[in-house]
Order: sequence, then structure tokens, then C-alpha cells
Amino acid sequence: MSEEGKRAWTQAVGFTRDRSPASFDQWFSGVQFDSFTDGVLSLRARDEFVRQWVDDYFLPTIGDWLEGHTGLSVQVRWSIDVALERPVADRPSSFAPVRPRAISVRPGPPDVASLASLASPPSVRIDGSAQASPHRVFAVPPPIEGLNAKNTFANFVVGPSNQLAHAASMAAAGVGGRRHNPLFIYGGTGLGKTHLIHALAYRVREERPDTRIVYISAERFVNEFVQALTDQKMHEFRGRYREKCDLLLVDDIHFLAGKTQTQEEFFHAFNALHQGGKQIVVTSDKYPQQLDKMEERLVSRFQWGLVADIQAPELETRVAIVRKKAQLEHIELSDDVCLFIAQSVRSNVRELEGTLIRLAAKASLLGRPIEIEFTRAEMAATTTVRPNEASVEDIQRAVCHHFKLRSTDLLSKDRHKSVAFARHVAMYLCKQRLKCSFPELGRAFGNRDHTTVISAVRKVEALRSRDPDVRAHLEALERKLGGVE
Repeated sequence: MSEEGKRAWTQAVGFTRDRSPASFDQWFSGVQFDSFTDGVLSLRARDEFVRQWVDDYFLPTIGDWLEGHTGLSVQVRWSIDVALERPVADRPSSFAPVRPRAISVRPGPPDVASLASLASPPSVRIDGSAQASPHRVFAVPPPIEGLNAKNTFANFVVGPSNQLAHAASMAAAGVGGRRHNPLFIYGGTGLGKTHLIHALAYRVREERPDTRIVYISAERFVNEFVQALTDQKMHEFRGRYREKCDLLLVDDIHFLAGKTQTQEEFFHAFNALHQGGKQIVVTSDKYPQQLDKMEERLVSRFQWGLVADIQAPELETRVAIVRKKAQLEHIELSDDVCLFIAQSVRSNVRELEGTLIRLAAKASLLGRPIEIEFTRAEMAATTTVRPNEASVEDIQRAVCHHFKLRSTDLLSKDRHKSVAFARHVAMYLCKQRLKCSFPELGRAFGNRDHTTVISAVRKVEALRSRDPDVRAHLEALERKLGGVE
């Protein structure tokens, strides 16, 4: 074990213990520190109950401290050992589980009164020692159904394509910044919407364990509503979403499209929570105004707070995602292989991670390292090439031919109306067909800022829906490029 790793762990423990000394000692008397090397924190727990509790309520703070002071991405490896040789803390003489208060990474003196009020025993002295009956039963907050434990803020790679959604989710979790209610996150499949709301839920549970969190997909909301109608249990259904909920997280809200009765019920639940100051977060694959067969009153409410989009990640972010996933899965990956995977897979994060896992599985079965030649061969064998798939350059040439412009016009600073319109159309088609990120398209169109590309794409989207001439231009270009995908 390196002295540097041991020193970092000791400092992180000291910081965390200061927030709630009595609670810390109770739980860490059942934990042993083994090592902290290259970002991997190895711990042992006396039993699974201690491991789960420490993992949920203490390690997020310890991990944040270690990452902030060492610059490493921290991963925890647990093992269970009934006979611990070197517990982190001494077990108090009168042991009774003490509920840790909401631990914060923000510095400040511990609130003695709040420590006393949140302790499990009947009384807690100012020095933190407990006086309680050893038979008192402590209730662990129930797990939040449907969440993936790997989807935390620490495991989310932030880049230009998702930084607004990430910051808004952090704010909604109470980490800092202005909180928007509702928060509407939209973006394509596999770009990280679900990851963010899972991370939000975990952070709220860490900071405020008593918060009543409901996470549900829109599809399941529909099924529960139908079942409640069938079983004549609408009172229970409404109570769950209107009265027994402090934070409502709804995934894939677009699934409610066309379901009039369910939309009606969700509308009233939304109003009840919003009026009560309860946070609402929803995700969708479309912008609110693009949701088909969704009641206008719901669409307008989705826009009351903040609408944050997630786009396909740019190259730099894709490289970071591959590295992060490799760390999480303990996969040895060289920089050239990491870059090659990121360059080859541009559609979404899910496909990017899936590609890495497939490569690792194949390499493990064959007993081979994941080298660049192996990676090239495997990806060439498994990647389906679409015959009509165009490149950015192909689309730019097609647009120039259609509008009778030179290829250099689209990359120039020329703001003449006809040139600007053609440039906007080309950006729109690239975004729709190739799923490139906005920063990548900005570079491909004369090193323009990504906000310029966002504006162009949204302008053409709006014109397409209401201007027949624009729609005709787009349809003609799509036919030239091999049809609409």
C-alpha cells in the first residue's frame, strides 16, 4: 500500500467523520481499509448490511473528497470479512445503529442539534456517545425501485453536449445553483437522460434520506393507472403521486402521447406536486413542442421550468466515456484503442459502451489483449455498413449542387441570405442523418461555434413544419442522399 494513498484515505475519513462523529464510529467499526491505489479503494465490511449502509451514506462523500484532492476517478472494491483485523473506528461501548445525517461535501461546523435529533437512540449526549436500548430497531430507508447503482454523477462524463442537463440535474438534487421546476431533459436514445435522473435520485437520497422519491417510466405509469382503474384503487394511486411524493422522476414521458385519460391523471398529479413545491423531472426523446398527441396544457407546463437537451457526444467526450467505462469494468485499454473506438462509434453512449464490453468479452475468451489491430478487425467484422450512409462532405456537396453554390460557400463567412439558408439546411441534414454532435458540425462548417449550429438546426426544424417550399427542398435533398433514414 502506498503511503500517499493511505494519507489521502486518512484525510478523507477525517473530513467525513467531522460531519457526524457518533454515526461514523458506529458504522465504520464494521469496516476495514485495505488500500487506495490508482483510484481503486479496497474496503472490507463485517457484513452485507454494513457494506450497503456505508456505500449509500458515507462513500459518496469520501469518494468526492478523494476525487477532488487526488484528481483520480475513484472506484470501490468491497469484500465481506466477519473477522476484521483493523477496523477504521472503535466500536462504541453502547452500540446502537445511529442514522447518519445528510452528509455534505460543503465545509462547515457540524450541527450538534441536528445530530442529536437524527440519532436512532432516545438520547444522544453532546459528545456524541449514545444512550439507548440495544433492542431498538432502526429502519433503513427503502431502496428506490428501478434505479441502476452505477448511474451516479461521479460516473457521468460531462462535455459540451450535455453540460446544461448535467448542471440542471445537480441543481435539482440540491447540490448548488438555481433549481428549476419542472426540469425537462430531452435527447436521443442512449445519450444519458436516464443516467442523469438516476444520479439525481441517488444524490437526493444521500443528502436527504427522508425524501420520498418516486422514479417511474411513463409506460409503467400508464400500466399502474389502468390497473388502479380495474381494481377500483384510484384513491391509492392518486395518493402515491400527489401526497406521498417529494421528488417525482418520470422517464420517457413521450409514451403518454395519445393516452388521454392517463394524461389527465398526470396533469393533476403534476399540478398537485408543483403547487406543493415538490421537484418534478421528466425525460423525453423530443422537445416539448414536438410531442405528438400530447395535451397542450401539459406541453406548456413542461416548459414552465427549464428544458435542457442532451446531444450526441463530441469526439473528446466519447474518448472520456470509453475511458470511464473501461475503469468501471476494470478493462485495460491503450490510448490508441480508446481513440479508435470513439472515432468509430458516434451515435450514442449506449452503443459506445456496448462496443467496449463486446471487445473485452471477445478478448477475454480468446486470451488476447485489446490491441489496436485486434480492435480494428473485430469492429470491422461486427459493424454493419449502411449502403446509403453519407458523410458530412457528401451532404455538403449535395446541398451545394442543389442550391447551385460552390463547396467553399458553406464554409465561408458569407452571410448572404441564400448562402446562409443553404448552410443551415446542410447543418440540419447532417444532424438528422449522421447524429453528429453540435461542436463537431461547427468544426466541419468553417470552425463555427456550436451554438450557431444549434440555432440553424432549430430554425430549419421550425421552417420544415410550416413552410412548404422548405419542406420541398429537404425532401428533394433526402431523396438524393438515399431517402429518409
